[in-house]
Amino acid sequence: MGRPLDRLARAARHIGWYWATLMGDNHYRRYLEYHHRAHPGEPVLSERDYWRRRHATDPGARCC
Repeated sequence: MGRPLDRLARAARHIGWYWATLMGDNHYRRYLEYHHRAHPGEPVLSERDYWRRRHATDPGARCC
């Protein structure tokens, strides 16, 4: 009986990952990973500043 539950848990993780990607929940994490690789030692934007700049540069990304 463990296998169907394992499959269900795996499917739930995939759906959660997809939903987070779709909603932009992991954009800041990806920015941090990129920034640390491409610009080691330089300061990073706070999450608040990241979102502010992201939406300020692309007004089409806003809903309202």
